[in-house]
Amino acid sequence: MSHRFRFTKDCMDRLKRFAKGENPPPEQAASSTETASVQEAQPSPREGLIAFARTDVGRVRATNQDALISAERLWGVADGMGGHNGGETASAGARDALTELLKGKEPSADALREAICEVNARLFRQQKQETRLAGMGTTLTTLWFSPEKVLVGHVGDSRAYRLREGELEQLTSDHSLVAELRRAGVLTPEQAENHPMRNVITRAVGTEEGIETEIIEAERRRGDRYLVCSDGLHGMVSEQELKRMLASGTPESACGQMIDAALAAGGRDNISVVVLHDQEGKA
Repeated sequence: MSHRFRFTKDCMDRLKRFAKGENPPPEQAASSTETASVQEAQPSPREGLIAFARTDVGRVRATNQDALISAERLWGVADGMGGHNGGETASAGARDALTELLKGKEPSADALREAICEVNARLFRQQKQETRLAGMGTTLTTLWFSPEKVLVGHVGDSRAYRLREGELEQLTSDHSLVAELRRAGVLTPEQAENHPMRNVITRAVGTEEGIETEIIEAERRRGDRYLVCSDGLHGMVSEQELKRMLASGTPESACGQMIDAALAAGGRDNISVVVLHDQEGKA
């Protein structure tokens, strides 16, 4: 993940004024070019879901700071930040802790929120105790399936999409400066798309003692397809193309197409993709 930072409310207000042209920009720390090179794939026929997950280092970064979440009924992406050590530690720590905390539990919004809060607390304590990890954090976007529902837990600017009856819907809201300015009407969609601060996030797991988590609860429906991805995909490939690839073929082939498309567009960041096809939701 490149130049991502958690901002206080005061800093956010200054950034919004800057976006309106009212004051000079705040200082930005240099973005890290260190990241980890891992490529993984996990097929799964569990819980009525056909799922596949894959991550790629991309064409620019040396290492990959993304982590894939792949456990029974639980799928997602964590996109780390904070330099080579911090980013990898944060994303892998979020993956491992969330999987541990939810193992054997019945899916519920409260359980998911509590687990993400505990993940945040663990990472925050770790970065306070280890100087080399100071400033680390991670996005976290995960789907947790019960027989009837899917719960979405979300912090940051990785995304979850659902394709239902030919319509692609972004289930999550980006927790980023540019997304907030767009929702506030300060920026137009066109301005937001190429804004120089589009990689600045306003929430991350592990950067502060407390955390605000977005939890979404939706009914499962047979035939739905889901995509969870880091911004290394959605920042490089249009939603129209994502819709086309998600609708075609198997989750495994869709993952391959999406990774290839992001690489062809430049692969400027690590790319992580999870695709699921629901075969057991309501007809």
